[in-house]
Amino acid sequence: MPKIKAERLEEIGRSLFIAAGTPEEEAALVMRHIVGANLVGHDSHGIIQIPTYVERIKVGHIVPGAPWVIVKESPTTTVVDGHWGFGYVVNERAMRLTIDKAEKSNVAAATVFRQGHIGRLSSYTQMAAKAGMIGLITADSGRSPKAVAPFGGREARLGTNPISMAIPSDLDGPLYLDMATSAAAAGKIALAVARNQPVPDGWVIGSDGKPTNDPRQLRQGGALLPLGGPDGGYKGTGLAVMVEILCGLLTGLGFGVEPTGRHNDGCFMACFKVDAFRPLAEFKKDIGDFIKYLKETPPAEGSSGVLYPGEIEH
Repeated sequence: MPKIKAERLEEIGRSLFIAAGTPEEEAALVMRHIVGANLVGHDSHGIIQIPTYVERIKVGHIVPGAPWVIVKESPTTTVVDGHWGFGYVVNERAMRLTIDKAEKSNVAAATVFRQGHIGRLSSYTQMAAKAGMIGLITADSGRSPKAVAPFGGREARLGTNPISMAIPSDLDGPLYLDMATSAAAAGKIALAVARNQPVPDGWVIGSDGKPTNDPRQLRQGGALLPLGGPDGGYKGTGLAVMVEILCGLLTGLGFGVEPTGRHNDGCFMACFKVDAFRPLAEFKKDIGDFIKYLKETPPAEGSSGVLYPGEIEH
């Protein structure tokens, strides 16, 4: 497989998006997020997404240069209408505003609706962590086609509904959680299809409700299983339902499927200024001690040891 430098990939991607009508500054921001996903090992959220985004621009599902509008706000809250702009652009701006409000008021939250795919959620929560805050974000796919069957069901009724949190620390790498509430992210299924590879047991069921290792079954009437799989999927379903409420119902996007299939990431985000609770330096020291304590756990058989959340991507 040929190797291409990250800078060159960003350059190629920018050119493609600019040719599709994207302002240069937006194209650069989008490619920074996309290539950033590849660099930390999440190819499912990387350059494989470019053809999908370009196609969505062509059909009007993504509107480059769309207005970014605050429809309601207070000193600690914001409601943002992205007017179908690139999710990366809309969401990064919303997170920056939420961080600014939390800087003044100690805590802040925002909801965002009518935006394209936002990619890796930890890209946004790490912004908060770098500002000395605990960052939280959840996302759903609005009323676009669903991919996940709720526990006990055989038909997709939920999105992959990911959750991310990031914590400020002095560790060598960022400390964060970024996970789907399904057995796997939908992008990992698309990647398996592109690579003509099977998926692990417990990820997908076919249209008949039976387990399958064929990733193509997801788009042929099948569904992803919730986090926890066939036995513990009630946990993933519970998390997914809460995310759907925060990102679908609280934003006003609703639930279910809208026939046009327009992808619409609804988001809820919040920032908590650590200094409002205790001195940041003391907090970071305790985080370091806590992670050291965890990593000193004797490794299980066949394991190289304990990793803290986010460490594997560092």
